Amino acid sequence: MKQLRAYARMHRELFAISLKREPRITVGTMACLVFGAIAFAVTGLSMKYVVDSMVERDATAAIIAAFLAALSFTLDRSISGVYYILQRELIDKVGHIDLDPAIMRAAGTLPEVDHLEHTEFLDRMTALRNKAWAVIWSTLLVGEACSMALRLLLALAILGTTSPWLLLMLPCAAVQLILDRRGQAHEKQSELDLAEDKRIQDHLFELCLSASAGKEIRSTGAAPELLERYGAAADRARTTRLRGQFTGSLWRIAGWCVFAIGFTISIGLVIAQVQRGTATAGDVMLAATIGAMLREVVSRAVSSAAGATGTIRVLEPYLWLREYAEEHRETGERKPAPERLTDGIRLRNLHFTYRGTETPAVEGVSVDLPAGSVVAVVGEYGSGKTTLMKLLAGLHRPSAGAIEVDGTDLSEMDIESWRSSMSATFQDFGRYHTTFAEAIAIGDLRGGSAAALDAAVAAADADSLRSRLPDGDQTQLGTRFGGVEISEGQWQKVALARSCMRPAPLLFLLDEPTASLDAPSEQAVFDSYMARSKQIASATGSITVIVSHRFSTVAGADLILVMKHGRLIESGGHDALLSAGGTYAELYGIHAASYS
Repeated sequence: MKQLRAYARMHRELFAISLKREPRITVGTMACLVFGAIAFAVTGLSMKYVVDSMVERDATAAIIAAFLAALSFTLDRSISGVYYILQRELIDKVGHIDLDPAIMRAAGTLPEVDHLEHTEFLDRMTALRNKAWAVIWSTLLVGEACSMALRLLLALAILGTTSPWLLLMLPCAAVQLILDRRGQAHEKQSELDLAEDKRIQDHLFELCLSASAGKEIRSTGAAPELLERYGAAADRARTTRLRGQFTGSLWRIAGWCVFAIGFTISIGLVIAQVQRGTATAGDVMLAATIGAMLREVVSRAVSSAAGATGTIRVLEPYLWLREYAEEHRETGERKPAPERLTDGIRLRNLHFTYRGTETPAVEGVSVDLPAGSVVAVVGEYGSGKTTLMKLLAGLHRPSAGAIEVDGTDLSEMDIESWRSSMSATFQDFGRYHTTFAEAIAIGDLRGGSAAALDAAVAAADADSLRSRLPDGDQTQLGTRFGGVEISEGQWQKVALARSCMRPAPLLFLLDEPTASLDAPSEQAVFDSYMARSKQIASATGSITVIVSHRFSTVAGADLILVMKHGRLIESGGHDALLSAGGTYAELYGIHAASYS
């Protein structure tokens, strides 16, 4: 019941959205449904008066009734055509202009990114992908089902008023529809049964056209065998389809026989009433007209209801997404991020466990990151380095403990304000298939300028890449939209430049920023970043946090954090950690030996 109320509330909201976005089209679709039902009833009643007028030799009344019958029938068919045109227009406009962006906002503007790593969320997004049209269509189907129900009620009222025996047509129409659906089910099942043989055909066809497989097919002389197997699969598929179609046709024939028998009996009973003088010849025509149309009404009513029910596979994830977004949206008053750091960032007994797992990714981390410092985070793979970076960026909410920025808990801070005062590049950086300039400028959409772009490119050591692009800054990157493909290392330089667009961030996060670069490029980037970090720190007290697996590049950091199994096991300067002879010294020795 709760779910039904949620669906009803959502349909009301969707109708309101449609009415606001396209008032004329929305009203037009509803008017089509109402007037179509009225025209349907008028058609049958007009045919009754045509015959009755002819029996009474009233030619004028017969002509008027015939004209009204023809007009209402034409209107019913025309209105149906107009309705489907308006329906497609409304689905296209509301679905793509309102609902698609709403789905993207719900997925892309939540404060954290937990949902993007959670299968429950991703499964629902997969169900919704390119399906926003089905969400608004579901509301239209509800209206269509109500219209078909109105037609059915009018038909039953007319038939019942004429003769209660005519109501026998309804169960006969229902039985015919059930048997017709049974026939369709057999045909669908046959298509499923032959799917494997179709895949075999497709696979063999592709093999014969494949350049890589073609060499082996010719050298082994396997072509005749492949052709024989292709023919055998085609025969099996053809036989399966024919069997399904034949069985389906038998069910359809049986259904129409049931309807024909019921229709004939009903009309015969009305004719008997005419002979007894309790009905008119017009009643026979009315019964024949409404009865002939009754099967279509029942079919469309069931199809609309089934379609509305079937859209639950889209409505359920849509409702879930809305509720999830509402539940995780920030509420209440939030403190703004400071304009500069005076004390720094303090981690207090920080814990974080990914959903669906039991082992903490970060466990009991407590450390002070002084304002103006460069902090390096090192450790083996899976030690929690990247998770720690995401926690600092507010991309995950701690399971326990706190992150304090100049004494203010990050959970009490306006997350958009905090993010607008930081810059970051992550190990799994984005590859934006747009122009070189736009792929970098997205790093600071509010304050980007040509000078800032030049400075960011220089800081990332991307000048050489820029100079080789055929159209300079306007070169389209990536082949998806007809641009040029660049190497993994060049994509990383674009990401690094993007992170440098903000001139004075309070927090600068670099998660494996040079993993795809060669050693000389890596050293050049780190030298540039170290100098830039010191310069920014003197102005704003900003903190730079670097994750790197190459120890030689982080030796100059003010503070080095050593992570293992989610725990902070060592911290201090490079020389102090070497002298301690602990894990850092061991890892540094291994790293130095591998490069010697």
